[in-house]
Amino acid sequence: MNFNSKAVSKITGLSFRQIDYWDTTHFIKPTVSEASGYGSVRLYSFNDLIQLKVAKTLMDKGISLQKIRKAINYLKKNMPGIKKPLVELRFLTDGETIFVLTKDKKEIIDTLKSGQLVFSIALGEIIENLKGEVIALQKEKKYTVTVKNKKYAVILHADTEDGGYWIECPSLPGCSSQGDTVEEALEMIKDAIDGYLQVAEQKKVFKKAS
Repeated sequence: MNFNSKAVSKITGLSFRQIDYWDTTHFIKPTVSEASGYGSVRLYSFNDLIQLKVAKTLMDKGISLQKIRKAINYLKKNMPGIKKPLVELRFLTDGETIFVLTKDKKEIIDTLKSGQLVFSIALGEIIENLKGEVIALQKEKKYTVTVKNKKYAVILHADTEDGGYWIECPSLPGCSSQGDTVEEALEMIKDAIDGYLQVAEQKKVFKKAS
């Protein structure tokens, strides 16, 4: 499953400006599809979401973007087997320094002796929370719209790649539409239902005439 910038913002809590800045400065770039000009769309993988969320979590704990960059560069240089540190490693921070959780626990013990409050960046928890956000975004939502004094059940789906929503009316096969917002999608499906009914009525008239 791939995610455009709008979906990434909803899932991770990052602003569009942050996502764009992190991409253009080569901090965390989309691995599925990069923006290549006007009208093109960035597409991120789930692993990209993990990196973005871990970085945001570190920043929320008081670590600057510059320090995160330095830590990642250090890890890539000294641990060449690790291609994506923000996905593959677990981190601790006291708001000043970033520590990597390794098999050697002495580092952690020394850190605790400093008297600083240490926050654990629980990668597993972040991944599970991201999965929950993705499922919530994907989950279809049911609405009822009224067209010509008759109510119709419709189902709304989030479009994580192209953005916005697509919507369908199950009782009218093939009747669907889309919109950038929930409100727009609901208005568009009303128009689609109205058009569907008009075509159906015309077919009935044609059959009677023939």
